Amino acid sequence: MKNILICGYRDWAFNLFNNVNNSVIEKCIYIDDKDLLEEMIDIYNPTYIFFIGWSWIIEDDIVNNYPCVCLHPSPLPKYRGGSPIQHQIINGETESAVTLFKMDEGIDTGDILFQKKFSLLGDLKDIYNQISEVGTIGVIDIIENGYQSVTKQNENDATFYKRRNPSMSEIKLKDFNNFTAKELHNKIRSLQDPYPNSFVMCKDGTKLFLTNSKVEIDND
Repeated sequence: MKNILICGYRDWAFNLFNNVNNSVIEKCIYIDDKDLLEEMIDIYNPTYIFFIGWSWIIEDDIVNNYPCVCLHPSPLPKYRGGSPIQHQIINGETESAVTLFKMDEGIDTGDILFQKKFSLLGDLKDIYNQISEVGTIGVIDIIENGYQSVTKQNENDATFYKRRNPSMSEIKLKDFNNFTAKELHNKIRSLQDPYPNSFVMCKDGTKLFLTNSKVEIDND
C-alpha cells in the first residue's frame, strides 16, 4: 500500500483530502503543521507528497528526494507566485485552472502533470469549492496512475505575482473615481473570508470592512 501525505491548512485543502481519502485504497495522511512535515516523512516514507495551498517554503532536500506535487490555482505558467486567485480576480479574469506540477527548486516552475479549467465567477467560497473538486480529480489520477502526462512550462508565457499583504486590501476614496464598479466589486469579492477583507479608512481612524458587494446597472 502506498503512503500519501497531503499537506494543507485551508478548509478547501482539508475538503480535498477528505475527498481523496474516501476515494482511494491508499493510506492518506493530512498535515496542517509545517513543523511536523519532516517527522511525518520519516515515519511514513511517502510515495507522494501533495502540497495543497501550502504557504511555507519546502526544503530542497525534500523536493529532491521525494515525489513532491504542488497544486497551484492558476493556468501555469501564468500567475506564478503568491495570492494567485486574488490577482486573477482583481485583474478581471473570469476563468482559471487547477494545475498540479512536479515541484523543483524554482517557484511554481515544475513540469505540469494535470491542468483543468474552472470558473472565477461567484463568491470566493464557491471558487475554492471548485478548486477542491477539480483538484481531487487530479490528485486521485496521479495516486492511481502516476505521472501519465508531463508537460514543460513555456517560460515565454510566464508571469509572476508577489503575495498580497493586508495593507493592499484598502480601498481609498480616490479609487471610487479611478475604478469601475465591476473592478471594485472584483477586489472586494477576491478578499472575502478567510482572507484580509477589503476596507475603507474612516475619519475617526476606524476601518469599515467590505465583505460583500453587488453591481447594478441604472437603466433610468
